[in-house]
Amino acid sequence: MIEGLLTKVRSQKPLVHHITNIVTVNDCANITLAVGALPVMAHALEEVEDMVKAASSLVLNIGTLTPEQVEAMIKAGKKANELGIPVVLDPVGAGATPLRTESTWRILNEVKVSVIKGNSAEIGVLAGAGGEIRGVEAVKSSENLLTAAKNMAKALRSIVVITGATDIVTDGHRVAYVDNGHYLMGTITGTGCMLASVIGGFCGAERDYFKASIAALVVFGLAGELAAKRPEVRGPASFKTCFFDEIYNITEEKIKGGSKYKIV
Repeated sequence: MIEGLLTKVRSQKPLVHHITNIVTVNDCANITLAVGALPVMAHALEEVEDMVKAASSLVLNIGTLTPEQVEAMIKAGKKANELGIPVVLDPVGAGATPLRTESTWRILNEVKVSVIKGNSAEIGVLAGAGGEIRGVEAVKSSENLLTAAKNMAKALRSIVVITGATDIVTDGHRVAYVDNGHYLMGTITGTGCMLASVIGGFCGAERDYFKASIAALVVFGLAGELAAKRPEVRGPASFKTCFFDEIYNITEEKIKGGSKYKIV
């Protein structure tokens, strides 16, 4: 199902417009380049609409949100909707504070979001299944998470991506499980933010956003697996360097041999 999508990204080089958090902005730009897309980071109210006009996808990340940034996200999102450009939302820490939760719902109510990507607690809170989050990390999720996520995907007409030991993708009807990844990916800051960038790259090249999300998860997770096997990896810092290299050097052949996903 995902064969050829990496080639599509690298041949089209979609421009991914980010309005993202200041902690991981450099990593997001670099991972976008490494996978084969082009990054741009622009959040000023005065230019976001113009930048969206040039973009192939828009990634919104509320990791270090401010009220002004939310306004920029909504303005950019509405322009993206008008132009038929996919919007990827990463509701970082939704459920941790009222500002984060309310801002996420404001975006979802005013912008048609193509893909919502979050951890189990973030998606659980937004989908009404409940969840516990500490800072921006999930510490507890609901047993009814999948059902709630499917209902949320149907209601919003969006793809919902739940990250975890096994990643889950649903459009409300189909469900995909992706088992690619490595525990070392959880030892560095920003892997979730970087994943949203990679999803943005794939959605910028492939209009079947269910398929694009699966491909992004497989490529991202497989790069983590391959990086962890490299002899120079001694901990988080060396792993991060190797992870970027593996994303850059990943091929369709490696994906074919290493993908671990199923659709039910």
